[in-house]
Amino acid sequence: MKRFLPWIALLALASVPMWLRDPYLLNAFITTGIFIVAAMSLNLLLGYTGQLSLGHVAFFGIGAYTSALVSLGFDVELIGGFRVIHEPWPVWLGFVLAILVSGLCGYIVGKLSFRVRGAYFVIVTISFAEVVRLVALNWVELTQGPLALTSIPPMTLGLPGLGYFDFFSKQSNFYLVLGVVALSYVIISRLVNSRIGRAMVALKENESLAVSVGIDVTRYLVLAAVVSAGIAGAAGSLYAHYLKIIDPDVFLFLYTVTMVIMVITGGKGTLAGPIVGGLIFGFIPVVARSFASPELQWILYGLFMILIVFVLPQGIVPAIEKWFGVGEETRAPGAAEPKMQDTQ
Repeated sequence: MKRFLPWIALLALASVPMWLRDPYLLNAFITTGIFIVAAMSLNLLLGYTGQLSLGHVAFFGIGAYTSALVSLGFDVELIGGFRVIHEPWPVWLGFVLAILVSGLCGYIVGKLSFRVRGAYFVIVTISFAEVVRLVALNWVELTQGPLALTSIPPMTLGLPGLGYFDFFSKQSNFYLVLGVVALSYVIISRLVNSRIGRAMVALKENESLAVSVGIDVTRYLVLAAVVSAGIAGAAGSLYAHYLKIIDPDVFLFLYTVTMVIMVITGGKGTLAGPIVGGLIFGFIPVVARSFASPELQWILYGLFMILIVFVLPQGIVPAIEKWFGVGEETRAPGAAEPKMQDTQ
């Protein structure tokens, strides 16, 4: 039964646009789904390797700007008067490039920052996010700076001769985001349930012992960073093409905090954790808006988060598993009792 729960949940969510007609609530589902994808990518680092990245929003923003610029085109002057002129490309290609560019940035940051651990790694990731934000803010010729990139086309899928489909309506965007959530879930699930995933968990639980049995620390941590950054870039691309406008505020630290809250409260190191935490904390402001002032909404948001952390320190999903006496099938093997083995 447990193996069918994700598919039952997927079918239940797929039915939402069939009975929910409120545009505001559909918009909340879409934006929440986008940040659930980003939170799932962060969970791969935080939950399965134990590395806290407080600059994860950088990959989200890089994906957003890459996809937007590829689909809009640009004309910029580089050093020595050399100009780069890019004509607009298909939107779906911008989505693919957003994943690749974000993954490449994840590789570079991982190679440089995984030489350090703990607070030093956190500082490196925060610094990277701030540098990227400043570039987006000040490179006005490319990004329009605080004026924002506007008129970003909606996500489009199709092939020449077969026709194209534009994800313009809220219903179509809902299914697009739901599809990316499902695909991200499958990718991360396959990864963490493989030998690579067991190596990642081993590094999280006891790095010294993992190294002693031949596990290459840098190799697996960098791989996790690349996959995590690529998925975050996909979320950023969806965000840009859904809102159709993007500015340097996409790099706000608040977005990283939102991802961390979704992961921690839902249950880090579980596949369902970011989804459950994302749905709860994505809709608390929506529910509170009906009876509370904006100030009180944030107070309730914070109090509810503190309550969950104190009452359910391991997160909502692990608590539910414990109550019902079941283990999550999609938890990474060895999350409770890691077995060290040579993954070379």
